[in-house]
Amino acid sequence: MLNPEKKSRPRALIVAVQLDTVSDVEFESSLAELGDLAKTLGLEVVGKFTQKRSSFDSTAYVGVGKREEIRQFLKGQQAGFERLSQPIADVEFILVDHEISPSQALNLENEVGCEVMDRTVVILEIFHRNAHSHVAQVQVEIARLSYMAPRLREAAKREGPSGRQRSGTGGRGTGQSRSQMDKLKVRDRIAELQKEIDAIEGSRDTQRSRRQGQSGLSQVALVGYTNAGKSTLMRALTGSEVLVANQLFATLDTKVRTLYPESVPRVLVSDTVGFIKNLPHGLVASFKSTLDEALNASLLLHVIDASDPGFEMQLEVTDRVLAEIGADSVPRIRVFNKIDYLDDVAAQTERIAELQVKYPGCIVVSARSKDDISKLHKAVVESFQQQLIEAEIFLPWSAQGLRGDIFASCKVLEERAEEAGAFFRFRATPNVVARLRELTDDAS
Repeated sequence: MLNPEKKSRPRALIVAVQLDTVSDVEFESSLAELGDLAKTLGLEVVGKFTQKRSSFDSTAYVGVGKREEIRQFLKGQQAGFERLSQPIADVEFILVDHEISPSQALNLENEVGCEVMDRTVVILEIFHRNAHSHVAQVQVEIARLSYMAPRLREAAKREGPSGRQRSGTGGRGTGQSRSQMDKLKVRDRIAELQKEIDAIEGSRDTQRSRRQGQSGLSQVALVGYTNAGKSTLMRALTGSEVLVANQLFATLDTKVRTLYPESVPRVLVSDTVGFIKNLPHGLVASFKSTLDEALNASLLLHVIDASDPGFEMQLEVTDRVLAEIGADSVPRIRVFNKIDYLDDVAAQTERIAELQVKYPGCIVVSARSKDDISKLHKAVVESFQQQLIEAEIFLPWSAQGLRGDIFASCKVLEERAEEAGAFFRFRATPNVVARLRELTDDAS
């Protein structure tokens, strides 16, 4: 098991195949991202081996010659490689920048003598470490088991005779191999965990209905590529203490806070797990309850790292995942963050102009700028205030306890006292108006 607390970090090599259909820019961006994933996992990348091919080698992902280069590198005999740090000894892991088959991983592992982790395994391990709430831990376990199930046969090959067929009860009947029995256990465990998730989601739906229907709260969800600065923006927008870390997938558990300073209508802000290129479909499915914060939001703040040369690819990835979960129809504001990460004022000004032309209506900010955060806060409030309708209700003196509720959830335009009570003319969301009418009718 990897231990990120070790003083000496485990060493790893990155191995990647560039297919003919992949541009150099896209390929380099993917390699850099895998390097960041490795860093988040606590690994030290000491070398990269890349190869251009029309397709992956069906036996062991990379070709025979490249596998020999890797072997020689590990023996310290090869000079024709990209060495990132010293020394090269004791490499423990090969990180493959794609999801590969169980047999490809096993064959590559046998040839080079190091444990092979494909991109999916790396992401799953990071999710496993960063899941703190019970629901996130259950979702991670489902994803890991789903990935593991088809790989049990290859795992049994490594164990040799222990993977052989077992006899039936009392030594009679059709036997089952160890891998077959393990698959059944995995399937049953996934079913058990899925029932637990279904129950949790039912409870969350009830909580959302209570928040939105009874409290008159509107909801905005921060979405975007991992490490785009969503958690930093959430802290700035809500005045709350949430984890801010310069690493991929720092946020897995959904956090919900109130927009601050508070507004009318009162707005809830939720953070969500970051998206990433080639995020395994199983992870998208298993984290759907987290991403449902985006699906149930009235407004999305799509946060993009304006300083990243590959931001357009990241933007497309987020759009694609949102479409997968059915959230592509939710109104959104594109928020280009980290503009202050660019080298100088001239570069920042040029990038802002380019973004505003290409993405009309976008907002370009630095989460460190109070003025920029105020601008974003105003845009969020105005977006929700456009949904307000004007209404009037009569509140008898016997029901003045509702007065505080009116001022908390509505923009009061006029309060007019009469003998039997007071009239309130206000602006509020349609669901708040309906709720207040129901409450005042009951009080009359």
